[in-house]
Order: sequence, then structure tokens, then C-alpha cells
Amino acid sequence: MPRIWKFGDSVNTDDILPGKFAPFMAGEDVFQTFAFHYIRPEFAAAVQPGDVLIGGRNWGLGSSREYAPLALKKLRIGAIVAPSFARIHYRNLLNLGIPAFEYDLTGLLDDGDQVSLDVDTGVLTHPGGTVQLPPPPEFLREALAEGSILAFFKKYGRFPGERPS
Repeated sequence: MPRIWKFGDSVNTDDILPGKFAPFMAGEDVFQTFAFHYIRPEFAAAVQPGDVLIGGRNWGLGSSREYAPLALKKLRIGAIVAPSFARIHYRNLLNLGIPAFEYDLTGLLDDGDQVSLDVDTGVLTHPGGTVQLPPPPEFLREALAEGSILAFFKKYGRFPGERPS
């Protein structure tokens, strides 16, 4: 089962992937192995596909570098849940197909808790019960079903939510 990785407030893109480990510095094939290198050095080696990150307020502040969320995509993060996201980072997550839910779970869940998350409905089941996260809008569910907004566009020649021409 997916596990929780809990972080605090104001996790910035340099916390997620320090600039010195950018793909053009560390290598396109390994840069993701440096995710959270300074604040959770065990993360990249121990994270499992589908694990859920719980953040505090203002997740992803800082630069708009897309390689920070791309590292999380390459590690196959299941979703990120935080009370608020930096605007550009939030858009980068969605563009890459990483589900991002605005909801405060910081006082409810702990590191290592096993959970299941139905991304379509927003239902998160945890050891103490269930939480209804705000479900993604239809256009985003369409994009996530294809893997990302870009994958959706490549397949259909339009953006999710647009009517076919």
C-alpha cells in the first residue's frame, strides 16, 4: 500500500530538487535520485510508486523550474496533498500528471501511514478512517487518465475540457 511522506510548510523547489542536481548537471537518467536530498536524504531510495506526499502551506514556492516536479513524476509519486500550493508549481504538477489536492492533512496523518487514494473521487483511506478530498474537475481527470496534459494533447490534438473540433 502507498505510504505517507510528511513535510512541513513552505517546501520550495530547491528543497524538492536542489539546483545543483538539475538534469543538465546530474544527468537526465539520475537527477530524480536527488529528490529532497538535503531535507529527507533517504527519500529517493525509499519512496515507492504511489506514495503520497503531505505538505504544509505554500508547497512548491520558489522558482518555476519544471524539473523539481519532474523528479517526483519519475519517482512515480501518487499525489501531493497540501493546504496551499505555489501557483506555478501547482500548474507544473498538473501539466506533468501529478495529482495535487488542496487540503490540510498535516494534523491527521504521520510519516509511514499506509493509505489508499482514489484520485478520481478524492477519497483517501487511512488507518483512522477516510477523508474526502476535493475531487479533481473533469478536465483534469481526463488528463490524468492519459498520464498528463501533454500526453492528452498529443493523443487528441486538443486540451482536456475543450470540445473536439
